[in-house]
Amino acid sequence: MLGGMTNSELVAPSRPRVILDCDPGHDDAVALVVAAHFCDVQGVTTVAGNAPLEQTTHNALVIRDLIGLDAPIHRGSDRPLVAAPRHASSIHGKSGLDGADLPAPTTELDGVDAIEFIVETCRADEGLWLIPTGPLTNIGRAFKMAPDVANRLAGVSLMGGGSFGNFSASAEFNIWADPDAAAIVFDAFDPSTPGNPDGRLVMAGLDVTHQFQLTPSRIERTRKLGGTLAPALAGLFEFFSAAYIERHHPGAMQGAALHDPLAVLAVTHPELFEREHRHVVVETRGEHTAGMTVIDERLLRERSAPNCEVLTAVDDAAAFALVVEAVAAFT
Repeated sequence: MLGGMTNSELVAPSRPRVILDCDPGHDDAVALVVAAHFCDVQGVTTVAGNAPLEQTTHNALVIRDLIGLDAPIHRGSDRPLVAAPRHASSIHGKSGLDGADLPAPTTELDGVDAIEFIVETCRADEGLWLIPTGPLTNIGRAFKMAPDVANRLAGVSLMGGGSFGNFSASAEFNIWADPDAAAIVFDAFDPSTPGNPDGRLVMAGLDVTHQFQLTPSRIERTRKLGGTLAPALAGLFEFFSAAYIERHHPGAMQGAALHDPLAVLAVTHPELFEREHRHVVVETRGEHTAGMTVIDERLLRERSAPNCEVLTAVDDAAAFALVVEAVAAFT
């Protein structure tokens, strides 16, 4: 048994059907590669986050072309539901994918209606996974517009949150960037809510993603794959890791935390993870805690029923081997 779940409960479909909602972003780019290799990608939706929306959409188109992904890309929200736009140029650079000379996209955007695309696709094809790796604005707007969507999903596997923060002392960037949208998503899976969905909410937060770092040896392992994609990713990894190491105290990080692919691998290879079932809510208004994912770890009988599978540990060597396999498939 792993994290309170039996092996049968951890078995994933051979190629789960997914929509990837992202804000590329170095680690989002890898999540796209991993999803393209291990999933049946029904579509990609973009959101402002690591960079403004036009840039994150451009980056998604670039990665789609590089790997020949046969899936539509729909542009989504350019700002949070309530807060002012927030970006992460200190980590990802002005372009969102600084560190490599990437080609211009050769394919066109499929639509500018990401929220409608999410709603219509999930209604037409029940049992999909939504995998958001950026701020949850598109997903929150979709759930708000069409509350039935949450009931039609296999689940939501997101990168975000954790028991500590990175863009504030208590909040991780994706949740901090749009806490109001994140609160809608987490509340949708609250078992006390009437019509609570049968699907699952899985959170790959900083507690687990900081265990998955781009060490120099892993960057070199990627570069040695050769071809076109792998050297480009190695360049991205070097920029990404340098930004992480510069922002942390000496010795705190060996390289960048490769956050976003874990949200994909949690669906495709759930056996890699340890997890705990917890009740998680999002603080939306605290002066020092806006964007915090409040994880109820009390042992009291009267604590709220769990709404979330919180990933707590990962077999990082096995996870990176799967990233290498995915990159090699497109090299």
